[in-house]
Parts: sequence; structure tokens; C-alpha cells
Amino acid sequence: MTLSLVHCNPATGTVAAITATGGVAVGGYVHHCWRGTGACVTQGLFTNPWYPARIYEALAAGASARQALRAAVSEDSDSGFRQCLVMDSQGRTSVHSGAENVPEVAETCFPSVAAVGNMLQSAEVVRIFAERFLRLSATNSSAAIQRNESPRFPVHHDQHLLTHLIDALDAALSAGGDKRGARSAALRIESFHQAPIDLRIDWSEDVVSALRALVDEFMAENFQAFWRQLPLR
Repeated sequence: MTLSLVHCNPATGTVAAITATGGVAVGGYVHHCWRGTGACVTQGLFTNPWYPARIYEALAAGASARQALRAAVSEDSDSGFRQCLVMDSQGRTSVHSGAENVPEVAETCFPSVAAVGNMLQSAEVVRIFAERFLRLSATNSSAAIQRNESPRFPVHHDQHLLTHLIDALDAALSAGGDKRGARSAALRIESFHQAPIDLRIDWSEDVVSALRALVDEFMAENFQAFWRQLPLR
């Protein structure tokens, strides 16, 4: 009942995720990022909020995305109700979508960028989500979308990541998004050269506009003066 996108840049260790759903407070439950290690989203008919701890443990120990996902799902007797996407630090992806999830259930995965969703208006939503992000972010987006090349990201990529995530979500929601509409959304970015960014809209009739307004407040000089002083570790 949720759609999400994750991105890991193997060249820099930057990790990001953005999520939207028809319910309340999605940011507290679904996406999880660990710079230099990977990311996961845990969603579905009934989210399992304990997946991330197991997945992080596996990724931090050197497991691939596939191995980390298997470790979490294998311990869950109700995995049919879950949808989980894992991406490791090399940008490799693995997805579990249990049979009990409500259609449409879909995934679109490229190296370093992947999107998943359930209870979608159509399967096209996640394809548009991932492809829009690539067109905004990758210097070789056409070749990456055609799967002829792995995505390449410019040196200033992180400076624009915040707006690219929201613009990609906007495209996905405009294509139908969650069948119920989107009422909460959140994003997180972790990197080695700046403090984490964690923005959440817990309830809104227009989550994209609310996110953009929150970004304006985040980028205001008085908050930036505080944020830039936060330690990096």
C-alpha cells in the first residue's frame, strides 16, 4: 500500500530513499538508509518493522543485497504479507513481494536505483518513478534506462539529490501512485560529507507540495547555519 525508491551511489557511499503512502506517518516505518552500507524499504499489506535491523546486520557483515534480504525473509513466518527492497553498497538490488499483497504489485530495478510498490494504480508507476530519477540524475540516463550501461552520476550529484527525489516522486504520483492517493511521504539522505537529511510529511492532502515547502524551510539560511555545524560521525 506504498511506493518507494532507493538509490545507492557506489562511487561516494551516498544512500537515499523516498517513500509515499495512502496512510499516516510513512517515514517512521518504511525506509532505512546507511551510508556506505546500503538501504532497505519494508512495506506491504502489513509492514515488518524488524526487517531493517536484520538487513543492516547482514549488509554490514559483507552480505549482498540478495543474501541480506533472504536472511530477513527466512525468519518471518508471515512473509507473504511483506514487500521488501534491499540495495547494497555496490548498487545491487533484491526484492521480495509476498503473494498476499494487494495488486498492482511491481518493481523496477537498475544498478544503483530501484523502485517498488503495492496497491498501485498501475505497474507503470514504479517504472516512471525509477526512470524519472535516472533522467534527472544520471549523465547517461538514456543508456542506463535501456540497460546498456550502469548509471553514472556527476560530481555535484548530491547537491541536487534532494530535489531530484521529490521530482521523481511527483512523476510517480502523477502517474497514479497509491490507489488510495498519497497522504504521507518522507525522504532520507545519508552521505560522508554532510549531515543526514530526514524530512517527513505525516499527513497532507498534497504531499509533494508539502515536501517542497518543507525543503524551502530546510534550505533557509537560519536552519542551514545549524545543519552545517552538525558532526559527520
